[in-house]
Amino acid sequence: MIVNFTEAAVSRIKEMMAAEEEQGLILRVGVKGGGCSGLSYGMGFDTEVQPGDHEEEVDGLKFVVDDESAKILNGTTVDFKQNMMGGGFTIDNPNAIASCGCGSSFKTATNAGTPEEC
Repeated sequence: MIVNFTEAAVSRIKEMMAAEEEQGLILRVGVKGGGCSGLSYGMGFDTEVQPGDHEEEVDGLKFVVDDESAKILNGTTVDFKQNMMGGGFTIDNPNAIASCGCGSSFKTATNAGTPEEC
């Protein structure tokens, strides 16, 4: 599996999907250039699988990762953590060699992305 999701992450994503009024949604996970370290994570709902997408499923959650992002995300774990301040997704990417102070941007040994000013 390219991206691993914890039970807590799957549960939260399914809740978010159920709140949407559109049927047949899939989760799209990817990486794009940007952020102060060069690459940024992205997750959002989609209705179509595109050519080059890797289709995967865990506990009934269908998700896709585009081919370029798959190379960067291989082995990544997505979790959802809840605390007194609220909750949020955390991403543990073993391919990231550096990240910015805010934790939303990173780079890998083979892909520096397109760094921007913070």
